[in-house]
Amino acid sequence: MSKKVAVIMGSDSDLPIVKGALAELNKFEIPYEVHVMSAHRTPTLAAEFAANAKKNGFGVILSAAGKAAHLGGVLAAHTTLPIIGIPIKSSTLDGLDALLATVQMPKGVPVATVAIDGAANAAILAAQILALSDPAIDVKLEQMKLDMAQGVKEKDAKISAEFKSTEKM
Repeated sequence: MSKKVAVIMGSDSDLPIVKGALAELNKFEIPYEVHVMSAHRTPTLAAEFAANAKKNGFGVILSAAGKAAHLGGVLAAHTTLPIIGIPIKSSTLDGLDALLATVQMPKGVPVATVAIDGAANAAILAAQILALSDPAIDVKLEQMKLDMAQGVKEKDAKISAEFKSTEKM
């Protein structure tokens, strides 16, 4: 059985974006828990969660936060588990503040970071990490890649047929 993924949001307002990660985790049949914890309003709770995450069966932690977005760093400071930050577009800076706060971590406290509002990719990256020790997840990832490639080939064939070259030979 695969380890669980913790999905931590800084605010419940992050949920519409985070649902993209949950959908991907469901596709891979990866168990997860979802929580709201704030780096600023409940820092002790976030630190305790991270410190105990490994013994509680988690393998990866997703951290979704907007604005100052310090949540990923707080979690990373208290665990050796991989943290994947999801910067949320939630301010007048269009998420750039969250992206920079999430990606600019000091040495020794890494937070892998996906695109602004990139929750689906965060879940896929979590699946790739868990697949290192779970062959069932690896098989699903391989199939996902094959399905993506097939989808592109089908789109290419459709477009190519629709716009046949009029160039003279």
